[in-house]
Amino acid sequence: MPVKKEQTDAFLNSVSEAAEQISKHVEKGEPIHITSHFDADGLAAAGIVGTALVRLGATFRLRVEKWIDEKIAEEIAADKPPLIIFADLGSGYLDLLNAKIRDHAAIILDHHEPIGEPSKTFTQINPHLHGIDGSRDLSGAGVAYFVAKALDKKNIDLACVAVVGALADLQDKYEKRKLGGVNEKIVEDAVNAGYLQIDTDLLFFGRETRPIHKALACTTSPFIPGISGEEDKSLAFLVSFGITPKREDKWRALRDLSDEEKKKLFSGLSDYLLSKGFPTHVPFSLIGNIYTLTKEEPWTPLRDAREFAVLLNAAGRMDKQGLGVAICMGDRGTALEQANKVLEEYRRAITKYLGWLNEKPGRIEEMNNIYVVRGENFINENIIGTVSSILSTSLPNPEKPVIAFSVVPGEEVVKISARTLDTLTSRGLNLGEIMRLAAEKYSGRGGGHDIAAGAQVPFTNLDSFITSVDQLVKKQLEATQRGS
Repeated sequence: MPVKKEQTDAFLNSVSEAAEQISKHVEKGEPIHITSHFDADGLAAAGIVGTALVRLGATFRLRVEKWIDEKIAEEIAADKPPLIIFADLGSGYLDLLNAKIRDHAAIILDHHEPIGEPSKTFTQINPHLHGIDGSRDLSGAGVAYFVAKALDKKNIDLACVAVVGALADLQDKYEKRKLGGVNEKIVEDAVNAGYLQIDTDLLFFGRETRPIHKALACTTSPFIPGISGEEDKSLAFLVSFGITPKREDKWRALRDLSDEEKKKLFSGLSDYLLSKGFPTHVPFSLIGNIYTLTKEEPWTPLRDAREFAVLLNAAGRMDKQGLGVAICMGDRGTALEQANKVLEEYRRAITKYLGWLNEKPGRIEEMNNIYVVRGENFINENIIGTVSSILSTSLPNPEKPVIAFSVVPGEEVVKISARTLDTLTSRGLNLGEIMRLAAEKYSGRGGGHDIAAGAQVPFTNLDSFITSVDQLVKKQLEATQRGS
């Protein structure tokens, strides 16, 4: 559903309120504490807020968290900060924040569905409050960007970081993998300021930086069995279609291929994926809008916004969040060098996990209404969300959401990540609500978007939780069907 002008105007009015509040604290010389989410969108949001505050000459402290629990809320309150900014989280923890920090001034810059009402001392900036879909039309980094722009128009150069955050949160849901909704305004800002260029092409990872066969082998969305993670087989695949990977002893990148070669490659990949039992829509996820950051150096992973997003995701998921924030704030030296190494580790880990899941039947279980991906103790809890996102577009039955879990080391808790496709959310499925209801029933906490959500529950309640999710998915879809 298109975003209406009055919805956007109402959202931007709330943004101005937050910017005004931040400015007052900065003018008083008061320190500001930022708490952001650890995923790529959260790191992008933190980088945007941090850069805007640096430019104002503000004093601030930044912490990055996977979630907010009682201990974290108490630690934040104990610091007695004059102003707290939550970036890409907060709306799903209003009850906890009300209980622990209700006496503190706080600004929540989030795009997850709010649960409950905020304290009177909180200012909540969230697209959902204005009827705007936070899972498709605006990310956490996007909310942060509009506040930064309201603080100073010069911050328009941060629009590219917000584009990266939106792509990291897989908000390219519009035709040809395009960013839409309020995100379009951010894209327009970046393009008009000369920071962004948009084209349509094959969406291989490393299209700017890697030889074609390596870019194909690094592509995991979708995960291509026998090709993803297999450079030799990728090279043989290209040659089998008459595509020359080298010219004059120099490896060719995707951008070096002719249109005819790209058509031939796409056709071959489509036939291959369909022969492996993939749904007919999957091959088309390999084509879409390319967002090129024109001010970034060619042949670096920051040039392509999707590669930038994966680099941030790697930093967040591999416990190197500081590197991600530093890069979003402009560090192109040591931080970028270290992040590139982390990115390679991250990609190897994903390939290893996907290979492990496919090794034995039962690790991916098809239930009546959902797929259950059993990461157990093998898949790192920080990467289970990435794995579930990849599998949500790759499993045979797109009519079933993916529920993936990993055991949190040293704790009697499992982390659950849930993903589905637009075809189901358009029929009324809301994974955020399902995760919340099932988790609360079994002594946990859950929430998120309709299309992507998560939860934490005690390990002893895992089987009951999964059964409950399976039943709730069926119940929601049946209720919508009856209503129509």
